[in-house]
Order: sequence, then C-alpha cells, then structure tokens
Amino acid sequence: MEKEEGKLQRIIEIEKQLGEIQDVDVLLERILTETRKIVNADAGSIYVTEGQKLKIKYGQNDTHLKELAPGEKLPYTCFAFPINEKSICGYVASTGKPLNIHDVYEISENQPYKFNKNTDLTTDYRTKSMYTLPLRMANGNLLGVLQIINAKDLDGTVIPFDEEAELLITHFASSAVQALQHAYLTSNMVKRMLKMAEFRDPKETYPHVERVSSFSLEIYDRWAFNHNVPEEEQHRYRDNLKIAAKFHDVGKVGISDVILKKSFPRFTEEERNIMKGHTCIGAQLFDPPESFLDEMSQEISLHHHDRWDGGEMGYPGNIDLKTFSIKNGVVPNSIPLKGNEIPLSARIVAVADVFDALSHKRCYKESWTIDDSFDEIQNNAGSQFDPEVVLAFMQVKDRICSIQMAYPDVDDE
Repeated sequence: MEKEEGKLQRIIEIEKQLGEIQDVDVLLERILTETRKIVNADAGSIYVTEGQKLKIKYGQNDTHLKELAPGEKLPYTCFAFPINEKSICGYVASTGKPLNIHDVYEISENQPYKFNKNTDLTTDYRTKSMYTLPLRMANGNLLGVLQIINAKDLDGTVIPFDEEAELLITHFASSAVQALQHAYLTSNMVKRMLKMAEFRDPKETYPHVERVSSFSLEIYDRWAFNHNVPEEEQHRYRDNLKIAAKFHDVGKVGISDVILKKSFPRFTEEERNIMKGHTCIGAQLFDPPESFLDEMSQEISLHHHDRWDGGEMGYPGNIDLKTFSIKNGVVPNSIPLKGNEIPLSARIVAVADVFDALSHKRCYKESWTIDDSFDEIQNNAGSQFDPEVVLAFMQVKDRICSIQMAYPDVDDE
C-alpha cells in the first residue's frame, strides 16, 4: 500500500510540473519519460497526428542508451505512417482503444495489426510487452499515441503490463492530454507571431525557425551535461529556450521592405545600420518582460548578434532600449558586450542561427556544404562564438544533421 501511495504521490507531483511546460515538443518528451518511470518500462515512443498520418516525435530506449558514452543521445528519428489498422499504433489511433500486448511476437494471425520485427533485428533488441493508448482531447480529437515497451520487475526481467500499470498509465495520460491542450494553445499563438514575421521576411520561414529552435535545444542539453546543471534547472531552461529561440529575428517585422527584401546589390552602410535595428525592435516586443519566457525571448532577440570577443562586428552591445526609436531605426553607439556578459541563451542561438544561415540558400548566396558550415562555426570559436557552446554544438553533430533533414525548406523537398 505504501509503495502504491508513493507512486500516486509521484504522479501528482509530475502532473503539476507538466502543467507548467509551455513547449509542445518538450512536453511530449517529458510525458514519455515520466510514463516510463511510473511503470518501470525500458523503452517507448510518442507519436503525434499530422493529417491522416502518425509522426514519431520521440523514441526512448534505456538498454540502448546505456551502450552510449555519458551525455550522448540515441539517434534522432523522423518518420510517419498512415493511420490504419495494419500497425499497432495505427489500430489504436483508428479505434480509439488501448492495446495491452504481453508479447508482440505472439500476436494472433486473426488480428488486423502486426508487429514489424525489422527494427528489433537491426538494433539487436527484443521488444516483448507493449502498452499502447490514444491521446484524445475531451472533444474526441486525436492528439497522438503513446506506446510503452517492456515493463520490468525489480530484478530487471521483462514482464507484461498488469492492471495496476494500465490504471496508472491511463490516469497519467489523462492529465498529460490536458497539459498538451494548453501547450498547443501556446504553440498556435507562437506560430501566428512567426507567420507575421514570415510575411514580412521570406527568409524567416517556419522550417528555419524550427531548425534554429531544435538546434538550440540540442546544444543546450549537451552544454548542461558538460556543466553538471541540475535536472530541474535544465527542465525549466530548455522549455523556455525551445520557444524563445523561435523569436530570434521577430524584430524584422519593423524593418522596411525596401531593406528587408533587398537581394542585390547588398546593403549600404546606412541600410546595414537600419537592419541591425531588428535586434532592438524584437526586444521591445517583450518589454516589459512579465515571465521567464519573456526575459529569454528579449535577451535572444537583442543579443544573438553580439560577438564573444566583443568585436566591432557584433551588435547592439550594452544598449538601453529606451534610447532606440523605430522611427529613425538606427542602433545608437554602445559599449560592446563580450564573453559571459552575453546571455547564455543568445550565445547558443548565435551558433544555431549562423549554422542554419550558412547551410541553406538565401536570396543573396548559395548554401554551403554541411561540412563547410560546421568548419566555419568551429573556426570562429573564441572569436564570434562562445567556445564552450561550440564544443557542445560539435558534440551533437549527428543530431544537428538529423534535424536538418527533418525540417527541409520547401525548395529542398
């Protein structure tokens, strides 16, 4: 009884934390992690609905994770499949009914769904017990599917998901859906703001901001591991960073089209100074800041072009926003920021944004190769960029490349 009360108390605490998470992707990852912990499951995946398909958002596997060096992550995965009764997740999504399978290798031939063993064969893993349930809103709309794999007893032996596990997962999933609905409201608001920026500047596309946001999260996770940042602090910071990074260039909404959409010839000195004003305009959108998210969005908008070495090419430096007027648009002279004076969030986004700009085509340049883009970031460590942020960036190179493929520009598809 005491053990069960402990689990319920843990669930109540986690449910409160889920309600405070604002970013959908961060929330989905946390839901999967905590559900697995509650029922001591070795692995699992979480999928979201995209039209008539299910798209994987996160996959976790403790057995494979233990085979990696400390701080490393499993490969970034991205795939989708139709919502129909041929797959286990598709069946759950189609019928709205959860499935508790004791051994996926022994599914009856009479069932419409099958388990694909190919992943097990290629990864040398044995999937056995599996509990899959739909994530549905109160109005019946399907948000996605949660799949938990290989429950384990105290000795580490794989066992079926029992009635208690079903009850705990179902209860927790109900609270998770409520948190997801709230996070989707925030996500939709963010997308509307970003769409406004995209209307003004064709370079600020949805794939671009998603890549920069996802790069930034991966960089931070590795940086936090390198610096032994406490887990709860990581959770709070990464949630806000994932959203705030998307606003890095939102200030371009206040720049004249004559300058913003100019491709050739490039900017005059006066035009370049006006263009620099997008940092201050973006920061003013979050002034006065009313939350940690506002504070981070403001510091990223304002300082993601400042240089680590305090060089003159960095801007806007240590500036009082009250001295900036959108009417004249020019950033006033200020004392440069350098080193740790630049907020960590801005130092991270600086690397993510420049890498994405280098590795993708722009109206004024062709795209660089991935290798050349990585080399350029590495070569500017200690001058333009924080060397410890660059180190973290290089340590997650494989995941950066996977994100590149997951969010292609429209022209690349």
